[in-house]
Amino acid sequence: MTDGQDTEALPARESMDYDVVIVGGGPAGLAAAIRLRQLAADTGREIKVCVVEKGSEIGAHILSGAVIETRALDELIPDWREKGAPLNTPAAADRFLFLTERLAFRLPTPPQMNNHGNYIVSLGNVCRWLAKEAEALGAEIYPGFAAAEVLYDSAGAVAGVATGDLGLGKDGKPGPNHQRGIELKARYTLFAEGCRGSLTRTLVERFGLDKVSPTGGAADPQTYGIGIKELWEVEPAKHRPGLVVHTIGWPMGTDTYGGSFIYHLEDNQVAVGFVVGLDYQNPYLSPFDEMQRFKTHPKIRPTFEGGRRIAYGARALNEGGWQSVPGLTFPGGALIGCAAGFLNVPKIKGTHTAMKTGMLAAEAAADALANGAAPADGLPAYTQSVKASWVWDELYRVRNVRPAFRWGMWPALVYSAIDTYLLRGRAPWTFRHHKDHESLKPAHLCRKIDYPKPDGKVSFDKLSSVFISNTNHEENQPCHLTLKDPTVPVAVNLALYDGPEARFCPAGVYEFVEDGGQRRLQINAQNCVHCKTCDIKDPTQNIRWVVPEGGGGPNYPNM
Repeated sequence: MTDGQDTEALPARESMDYDVVIVGGGPAGLAAAIRLRQLAADTGREIKVCVVEKGSEIGAHILSGAVIETRALDELIPDWREKGAPLNTPAAADRFLFLTERLAFRLPTPPQMNNHGNYIVSLGNVCRWLAKEAEALGAEIYPGFAAAEVLYDSAGAVAGVATGDLGLGKDGKPGPNHQRGIELKARYTLFAEGCRGSLTRTLVERFGLDKVSPTGGAADPQTYGIGIKELWEVEPAKHRPGLVVHTIGWPMGTDTYGGSFIYHLEDNQVAVGFVVGLDYQNPYLSPFDEMQRFKTHPKIRPTFEGGRRIAYGARALNEGGWQSVPGLTFPGGALIGCAAGFLNVPKIKGTHTAMKTGMLAAEAAADALANGAAPADGLPAYTQSVKASWVWDELYRVRNVRPAFRWGMWPALVYSAIDTYLLRGRAPWTFRHHKDHESLKPAHLCRKIDYPKPDGKVSFDKLSSVFISNTNHEENQPCHLTLKDPTVPVAVNLALYDGPEARFCPAGVYEFVEDGGQRRLQINAQNCVHCKTCDIKDPTQNIRWVVPEGGGGPNYPNM
């Protein structure tokens, strides 16, 4: 329930009953919906499936590079080519570059980054297509409805979700157009919220899922990166359909994990992005400005000169891998896809693993429904099937690559080569992870970074970028960026770290302003692109991201 509401004065919520409710209309959630309906058709047993998505439409909040591996799609829909799936650009060539401030040196492409047989896509468009397939099979899909609350039965098992109320004022009280949310009740609820899902976080805390990982012990802390992406229309002479470029090095220091991607799609479109590991130490670092500076490199800039930037967005991504996967199941449901952290970081891919885990959860749920299992027992078969699948083996073999970068870029590259080529990912040790929010150093110990001013041609400012993300929120609603203690931003973050939230946010949401001779934190929640970086990187964990009204946030066209 939203803080500030008088629950006794509100009318009861309407409810709808399903066998399975899926929270999130991304690759994992849609793959689960499709697989459930396939199994219903195969067995002749009806399985009522509902997918609820907070974006205004399916794909509106989807942001990824993306070069996808079709392994899971091949299993789920073998005839996807004949059905017109929007995988239009086969990856044709890989380039892996090390950048200095002026030069670019080509390095051998790591085997995990070999994209032969993969496709450069708009993942948003792929999800839109998957949604049509799910609906054709009989799944119900409701975009524009944000799952704001987990429902529990009298025994404490998950019993579904409730969508958020509409028409609440900034004070949390019902306005003249107030509408209650809807309770979506289910035997099993699959959470496919993506990285750092707000409801997933509450489930991990309630059921202690970080203490019961599939490996048998406690999971390592999840670690994250922020990915910032732009979509460009470039001059035809500069377009190379199928070209996949990744870079490391400049503008990042060797002590900070990060790098770029440049993917040439169809129709003269080029996706460019920059990823920064959120374990960076310098509070003056701005991931957004690193991205803009990257595009000014003399070997990168020519691709975009004369072109037109047509879309912008940002999203946090999981980087913890195998050792950070939490417990996957709990009474009444399961975590799937990036909600559980199945991204393969060295491969820079997570769509195939997200889809596969969604399919495995669907199969476990279908079996449980058919056998009359008690939802309170969870879906233990799902955990076992994940551990027996190619997903688990794939993540295990690369588990030590990302954490090796704590030593710095060059030692990590050397170790990664040894781990990949000599040890084949079977080292008798596992490197551990740390909490990203604990990594910042006090500002007085760090060097300020003087970022160049945007030129308006290949580099831009935050506000003009947010404008082309088509971000919109109803202004008269409770702020979805909540502070546990409103004094902390100034007393701690500004005093010790010189206000890092103004820099780690890629959308200009946070700024420190003068007010009566004092400085205070101003939150421009209407700018939020739902990347979740603030929820992750805030050094005091004082910021808590919760869902705004359904349909709010970015409206990405084909990101």
